[in-house]
Amino acid sequence: MTRPILRALVLGLSLGLLLVVAGLAAVLVVVPRATGSTPLTVLTSSMTPTLPPGTLVVVRPTAPADVRVGQIATYQLQSGRPEVVTHRVKAITTTSAGDRLFTFRGDANARADQEAVRAVQLRGTVWYSVPGLGWVNQAVDGPGRSWVVPSAAGALFAYAAVMILLGVREAVRPGRRDRGRRSASAPGRSRPRRHRSTWS
Repeated sequence: MTRPILRALVLGLSLGLLLVVAGLAAVLVVVPRATGSTPLTVLTSSMTPTLPPGTLVVVRPTAPADVRVGQIATYQLQSGRPEVVTHRVKAITTTSAGDRLFTFRGDANARADQEAVRAVQLRGTVWYSVPGLGWVNQAVDGPGRSWVVPSAAGALFAYAAVMILLGVREAVRPGRRDRGRRSASAPGRSRPRRHRSTWS
């Protein structure tokens, strides 16, 4: 009786892990790639409590003309450089030459960011965020991003499939044994005896 219970628990945990890894793959890899978005990790407390450290933010490309005051957006500190900042847009101005300049400020900061941001520096606006998942993003970041999570999901899926097959096989076996026992213990049909009369 204990073995089926343990097997059921292992199967449940396997399926749970499979769903978790599949969800991570969707959030970290599939959705960003399908939409051209970029997953980033919040490392500082400048956007608390909205985006505490460790939060995963998925930044979707947005045309500068579509960026609005109040949105949270990501910009490059220097155009073409990898260093980025994710803050809230506090003001938008237009120069005499027609260029748009964006003023950013972190929700937890008392002052706006030091320099105005040009349109060419914008990476996009925050599409969605998941608290705590940024640390996972940091762990799988780099060259292994494209295969680590999908490989883990595939391994867990294969393991869950094996456990399901073993469970089905184990569930079928007792039925076969019972049928065998019943057929072995069932009395066979005996032919009716013919009574012969003897004349003396």
